[in-house]
Amino acid sequence: MSEASLILNREGAAGTLLMNRPKALNALDIGMIRDFAAAIAQWKDDASVKLVILEGAGGRAFCAGGDVRAVREAAVAGDRAPVAAFFTEEYAVNEGIALFPKPWVSLIDGVCMGGGIGLAIHNGPRVVSEHALLAMPETAIALFPDVGTSYVLPRLPNSIGTWLALTGARLNGADAVHAGLATHFVPREKFSAMRAALVGSGDAQVVGDFAVPPPEASFAPHMEAIGRCFSMDSMLGILDALEAEDTEWSAAQIKTLRRMSPTSLSVSLELLRRGAKLDLRGCLDEELKLTRSVVHDHPDFREGVRSVLVDKDGAPNWTPKTLEEVEPAKILALFQ
Repeated sequence: MSEASLILNREGAAGTLLMNRPKALNALDIGMIRDFAAAIAQWKDDASVKLVILEGAGGRAFCAGGDVRAVREAAVAGDRAPVAAFFTEEYAVNEGIALFPKPWVSLIDGVCMGGGIGLAIHNGPRVVSEHALLAMPETAIALFPDVGTSYVLPRLPNSIGTWLALTGARLNGADAVHAGLATHFVPREKFSAMRAALVGSGDAQVVGDFAVPPPEASFAPHMEAIGRCFSMDSMLGILDALEAEDTEWSAAQIKTLRRMSPTSLSVSLELLRRGAKLDLRGCLDEELKLTRSVVHDHPDFREGVRSVLVDKDGAPNWTPKTLEEVEPAKILALFQ
């Protein structure tokens, strides 16, 4: 019998969760999502569970995101039911973590992207090591920042969340603390002692005893430019602002944005602007609506996953091909 993809345990004062699909970088499948829901239901009112510790198996990843290949296969087959189940249940887990009445301690020592961020960001502490790598890479596969990040990202300082969402910029552990995605920077060598202290004490504040000041953010030299460019109200406005910066950094951002799905960029920017005015539940509702139209009714998601994860040719054929050709009315229609 194969091991469970999410291993639930009780250790000392903690409920522990180990995401256990190391070959898939602990990507979330529907079975894991349902196990998360069961753990939340089981532990939220259990007075002997003082906190939850969430980790990823295998040493390479916390959680690389949702299993979008399976979502694409269902979309290609025209099968809406498993897609609806996946996103509805995943987002319910995100909300369950946000409402969980005790600390939800995420130990991020490796890759954490997309759906992985959704498992950590809505409660805390969120602990990163020097080996952490965080990103929201959805626009490369023509999805959009989901799992409740449309609530979180617009609230990060200085338009940094918009920059992360649109470009898929990758953050190391120190960067993640400076950006506001993580709460503590703890060197990998201290993780096992910190974990033991959490289990023994049931007190999430012990994380602070192991944290050290993070190194300077890699994006620190570009903070002002991020704020100037990514606060614009349209994708073309963002591109114009980046052109005006006329630096190596801004040229690299333009090159990145030009590779992404123009429809996905436009949807993502609109979603973040809406998310800035909504509560978490409202954001999750907007995201859920978008999964129906973006996954099934527009060709870019199927094409993006094909290009990045299936054929891996890195040559997506977007519809339309450029941001200049995007019709705003068609973007708004995807939100209906």
